[in-house]
Amino acid sequence: MFDLFLKGGHVATPGGIVAADLAVRRGRIAAIGALSGAAAEVIDITGLTVLPGVIDTQVHLREPGLEYKEDLATGTAAAALGGVTAVCEMPNTKPSTTTAEALADKLARAKGRAWVDHAFFLGAAAENIDELGRLERLPGCAGIKLFMGSSTGSLLVDDEQLLTRALANGRRRMAVHAEDEARLKERRGLVEGGAPPAMHPEWRDTRTAVLATERLLRLAKAAGRQIHVLHVSTAEEMTLLAEAKDFASVEVTPQHLTLAAPECYERLGTYAQMNPPIRGEEHRQALWRAVEQGVVDVIGSDHAPHSREEKAKPYPQSPSGMTGVQTLVPVMLDHVTAGRLSLERFVDLTSAGPARIYGLAGKGRIAVGYDADFTVVDLKARRRISNMWIASKCGWTPFDGMQVTGWPIATIIRGQVVMREDTLLGDPRGEPLRYWG
Repeated sequence: MFDLFLKGGHVATPGGIVAADLAVRRGRIAAIGALSGAAAEVIDITGLTVLPGVIDTQVHLREPGLEYKEDLATGTAAAALGGVTAVCEMPNTKPSTTTAEALADKLARAKGRAWVDHAFFLGAAAENIDELGRLERLPGCAGIKLFMGSSTGSLLVDDEQLLTRALANGRRRMAVHAEDEARLKERRGLVEGGAPPAMHPEWRDTRTAVLATERLLRLAKAAGRQIHVLHVSTAEEMTLLAEAKDFASVEVTPQHLTLAAPECYERLGTYAQMNPPIRGEEHRQALWRAVEQGVVDVIGSDHAPHSREEKAKPYPQSPSGMTGVQTLVPVMLDHVTAGRLSLERFVDLTSAGPARIYGLAGKGRIAVGYDADFTVVDLKARRRISNMWIASKCGWTPFDGMQVTGWPIATIIRGQVVMREDTLLGDPRGEPLRYWG
């Protein structure tokens, strides 16, 4: 007796995309193939494709302290509606997540409220540098996040001595926001007092990103530390990172792969503002080449919601960040439809890659014994993304009005159907992610 049967669809297995049924027992995949037998629930998925549950390893859910923008309930609801089965949340909340107590508080807040499985990054800061190796081993910790630029308070680690100490403390792969803080301060005068939003990539220019990534690679190599460079946005960085694949992995965002300056700033204004910036078409094309050539390991949304009132402030008083967790799957499936990447590569970037890079246990592939996490999609469905669909508290997306082909039809987490046909089902049952080691 099985708990759940998915019958009649196509399944993205490690061996390829095949016509197969799926059976689930006690939250895990029990069988794959032409199956028969009884099950408590049978779902006909004829015409649909089952992907391993999509994992978004960079989201900002704003709780505690900034719940007017987003909270753990609304942010994870957005994830589930978008076909995402697990998220890793960033530490720049209020207070920042820099201690075991702050991590425990977030895990407690998520219990019974999070719609998807989850873990929380701890932030590297001057006051916890020497404790990072201990902190990263705590249950529910996604790893250590280090901000070289574009952060506030103690989460900003731009001093070389502190960077060296941070990289030396711990063994897990460290996630890094690489922008050079000194250059950001030096160039702030370009926009101080007011400027068009299109000046954002001029202020935070390519050299700002490249300087930080060069420095990071030098220090990480010397420390023997594996790093994951977040939201890479420039052609020059991809060249550097391609030569450091033995210790550096790479993330890009759907925004950087889809939008380009100056058009996005002319159309969206400050709603196109994020860090690092959306850049020109030549950089967008370079990111796609890096995807094609295997330099990119992970696609993460960098979901970073702000209220409309905040985004309406004149630049540069307006905050940087966009929603993204709910639109990751449809936007990237539209790129699959357009032939920019294969469905197998999409799976590698959004499921297998995140699990491999961060050492997630039981996630990232459809294989017997793994968690029964599935993102069920209709690759032929034509839908229009709209602000009305967005579950985040802020209620907007930079992709409002975008016509896409490919849509999440169901989100299944450990054998439980939590979303079907744009509707959340049951109660939030997300659990903390498990890690190897």
